[in-house]
Amino acid sequence: MTTEQPRTEKLHRVMIVGAGFGGLETAHRLAGAPVSITLVDRRNHHLFQPLLYQVATASLATSEIAWPIRYLLRGRPEVTTLFATVTGVDADGHRVLLDDGDALPYDTLVLATGARHAYFGHDEWEPFAPGLKTLEDATTLRRRILVAFERAERETDPQRRAALLTFVIVGAGPTGVELAGTIAELAQDTLPPDFRNIDTQKARVVLIEAGPRVLAGFADDLSAYAQRALESIGVEVVLGQPVTECSADGVVYGGHSLQAKTLIWAAGVRASPAAEWLNAASDRAGRLQVQPDLTVSGHPDIFAIGDTVTVADADGKPVPGIAPAAKQQGRYVANCIKARLRGETPAPFRYRHAGSLAQIGKRKAVIDFGSIKLRGTLAWWIWGIAHIYFLIGLRNRLSVAISWLWIHARDQRAARLITQGSSKVVR
Repeated sequence: MTTEQPRTEKLHRVMIVGAGFGGLETAHRLAGAPVSITLVDRRNHHLFQPLLYQVATASLATSEIAWPIRYLLRGRPEVTTLFATVTGVDADGHRVLLDDGDALPYDTLVLATGARHAYFGHDEWEPFAPGLKTLEDATTLRRRILVAFERAERETDPQRRAALLTFVIVGAGPTGVELAGTIAELAQDTLPPDFRNIDTQKARVVLIEAGPRVLAGFADDLSAYAQRALESIGVEVVLGQPVTECSADGVVYGGHSLQAKTLIWAAGVRASPAAEWLNAASDRAGRLQVQPDLTVSGHPDIFAIGDTVTVADADGKPVPGIAPAAKQQGRYVANCIKARLRGETPAPFRYRHAGSLAQIGKRKAVIDFGSIKLRGTLAWWIWGIAHIYFLIGLRNRLSVAISWLWIHARDQRAARLITQGSSKVVR
């Protein structure tokens, strides 16, 4: 069955799949254009993913980094928001296919379907080492981290207690570094007064990276600073050692076995199956290879943006899978659609890198603006201001700012709630 969307003959039907940074930016930038827009997402909220790790580490609440999509678009009568899961694209019939057998027609399609974590052929590791891409992932990780301390408080066997107090993060990109630093500070500064039978400061946080350095996308000096900063707060950094096994007992890397009850995967991503839907060319991570105007080869009416795609910048380097890049692509696609409706041919997409940022701890960060590189406390303040600026709504900006100032001043994290079950052990 096909669901016809209300429209007049004058309106061009734009279908956007995914309400992440790229999809939402496309919808916003199409305001005032002679189009009707249908925005489809399998979740009902837009997520500020750069701060997702702060939910996982009990620094922020879920409501501070996520907003209902309908709320964000409530003033746009030309936009229809649908809560549904897309399973394919009928490019010949100009239809998007849904998991319930329904189909939605389009004139122009924008695929902004994002990515998930990848285990490099070892998907069986996921139950033991979950990744961090959704709110569900974040609350699951928060539960595992906090439950580990709770179980250690009751554990009398020294070996099992040590395993409970060992936290392993696989992958030393920005997410891995931010997780490692925040978990270390949680154990070192926030939790010690709360427990009686364990010394949380003896918890081990181990960051394992297969490559030669942490934050490989940053300049060498910033990478070296980040490693020193992590080690100064007790994080054990292991470099050049790929992980070869993850299990309920722990992790194996470089021939070494480490008992640990909390593993977190931050080592890689894999794109949504958009390339498979279109039988189109993709890279090893499943990202669609798009044309310079972000259209799919052979399908000029289909755009793809964000983590779904791989495209080169002006220097021939891949555009990074970060929020500013997705927003730039969403803005470009909206302008392309409007130009086409005017009978114009848009210029190719050009990415402008605004810089890379990563937090190491509550008072340390690194920022790489290319010619300008910052580290330490000043970088941490700039990092915080930049993230607060991009949050949606004054209430959320104030709430996050107050939470961070409280953590900065008192070493207290107010979101230490164990949800998704009782005290029963969950692995």
